[in-house]
Amino acid sequence: MPFVVIDDQPLHYLDQGHGPAVLLGSSYLWDGNMWAPQIEALSQQYRVIVPELWGHGESGQLPTSVQSLDDLARQALALLDHLDIAHINLVGLSVGGMWAARLALQVPERINSLVLMDTYLGAEPEAARQYYFSLLKMIEDAGAIPESLLDVIAPIFFRPCIDRESALYQDFRQALQNFSKERLLQSIVPLGRLIFSRTNILDQLPHLDANTTLVMCGEHDKPRPPAEAREMADLIGCSLKLIPDAGHISCRENPDFVNEALLTFLVNHA
Repeated sequence: MPFVVIDDQPLHYLDQGHGPAVLLGSSYLWDGNMWAPQIEALSQQYRVIVPELWGHGESGQLPTSVQSLDDLARQALALLDHLDIAHINLVGLSVGGMWAARLALQVPERINSLVLMDTYLGAEPEAARQYYFSLLKMIEDAGAIPESLLDVIAPIFFRPCIDRESALYQDFRQALQNFSKERLLQSIVPLGRLIFSRTNILDQLPHLDANTTLVMCGEHDKPRPPAEAREMADLIGCSLKLIPDAGHISCRENPDFVNEALLTFLVNHA
């Protein structure tokens, strides 16, 4: 996987396949492998680009220039310019959707289509923001994700009935445990605070193109429940597709459904 230096830090990204370009924006606390089933399916027909968030995977630490989600959108645009990609299909999950929507609003002429998955463009509800900030403070104080927090944080990303002995759950739990103190303090904690203190841009959603936008959400998504997805789809005027048997990381919990939905959507818009 190649790198590009943006804002003095190396951004790690996957670039696989040929055809119209599709950029996949990842969730907080997940590296590019969260999209493995989609990369395999989409790269048969599309050029799939997957940048890894700062401090995640092989990307460098969060640049000091990043003060808001608009900066993540600007950096994604810098990656597209580096790759000489004039037009893109954006698929963003969680924070990937938060910055993808901002990018679509900033440069609509560059966006062929937009899929917002398990995400929310409003501000974080205050009770949730305080809760997440308390978790981040515990991680910061410990310089690690303590054992006691692993089974508090990991279940947030999955449907309630997930088998906690499954490889999907255990691999993610182990990945949380593997974050170094340096990565946690320099990138993960400050990026989390930035995400959970984001501004509300719901009033801008009517400016997105309803004909080229799709909202998707896991039926059992706890942090980003279907009611939020329905609110955004109504504001945009676009379709909403609920993903059965899936929580927040719907692309991994029901990959076949997600792959079919993306391929069906992209064939008409890419």
